[in-house]
Order: sequence, then structure tokens, then C-alpha cells
Amino acid sequence: MEIVADLSFETRALQRGFARIAGVDEVGRGPLAGPVTAAAVVLDPARIPEGLADSKALPRARREALDAELREVACVAVAHCSVAEIDTHNILRASHIAMCRALAALEQTCDHALIDGNMLPRDLACSGEALVKGDARCLSIAAASIVAKVARDRIMVDLAQQHPGYGWETNMGYGTKGHRSALQNLGVTPHHRRSFAPIYNILYQENSLSA
Repeated sequence: MEIVADLSFETRALQRGFARIAGVDEVGRGPLAGPVTAAAVVLDPARIPEGLADSKALPRARREALDAELREVACVAVAHCSVAEIDTHNILRASHIAMCRALAALEQTCDHALIDGNMLPRDLACSGEALVKGDARCLSIAAASIVAKVARDRIMVDLAQQHPGYGWETNMGYGTKGHRSALQNLGVTPHHRRSFAPIYNILYQENSLSA
């Protein structure tokens, strides 16, 4: 049976007394390069864009159109955690930091957050609920997944122009065959996550050879 995102989680939160509910999702845990990006979205139930769904299920053009529409009809905020922060904290912690930053960046403070995943950020400043596969079940989280994906993809396209050859404009920093080949041929950039095994191993080999 196909899962369709709806407003049932938001409705239940409203019934529990919460007044302003944000969906929160992150993009970019898996890539070898670039930041991790999170978005927080508070939907207006009377102005929900048609076709909201998990960003991974939508083509790029549709994501970008929905992102533009969401910024017109919803309260939206985006935040990032840098490569240096990822390497310092670990990717899970960095993802949670980005989520909290996105919530804090909303124009109006929310009192309940619907978070994609199985764990709430430890620094969450409001009540929260973790929803496994939330981006496919909850419209607010689906909206956040779209906004975060579009924002991060644009960063990676910009970085690809500064560091050509790694294919970031299409692989978005993920460890594709072409990206890994470029790492061997072109080396590690400041935008690569040194705590991730493929990057760490390259640097370790370089240090071993120079020792």
C-alpha cells in the first residue's frame, strides 16, 4: 500500500494544544563533500502547494517549482552545518545542529517540531516528535525535504564551478565512481569531509608516503 503524506501529524499536534508546528528535515548526510543542510517549514493549511512529497521522489524541476511556491505561501528557513563542523562533531550531530539552526531561523518561533528520523536533536528548543520516514508521511516534513534539497543542490552546483572535475553539479558530493576517480586524480579539496573514510584513507596514504 502506497504511503501518501498528509496533515494527520500536524492535526494531532494542534489537538494537543500546539499552535505553530514546523516540519524539519535534512539533506546531505551521505556525501563525501559539502555541508549538511536542514530546512524548517510551517505550512499554511489553507495554502498547501499541490504535489508535496518526499524530495527524493520528485524530479529536479518539480522540486525547484515547489520550493519557489513554498517560499511564497509558507514560513521557511534553511540552515547548514559546515564541513569543518561535520568533521568536528560527526555527521549525525551536525545534522541535528543544522535542524536546530533552521528552527531558530524561522521568522516566528514554533512550539512543536515534526522531525524526520528516529531521534530528536538534543538541543531542540521546543517540543518535538521524531517520525521515521516522515518525509513520505507528513506534509510539513515533505516540504522541508524539498526546501533543504534545493538549497543544498544549489550550493553544490556553485562549488562545482569553483572546483571542476568532481562532478558535484550532478552527484551533489556523493561518492560516485566519477567523484572517487577525481579524488585520486585531483586530490582532496577543502570542501571534502576528512572524517569520512574514503577521504581519510586518501589523506592517510598521502601522509604515509611523505613520512
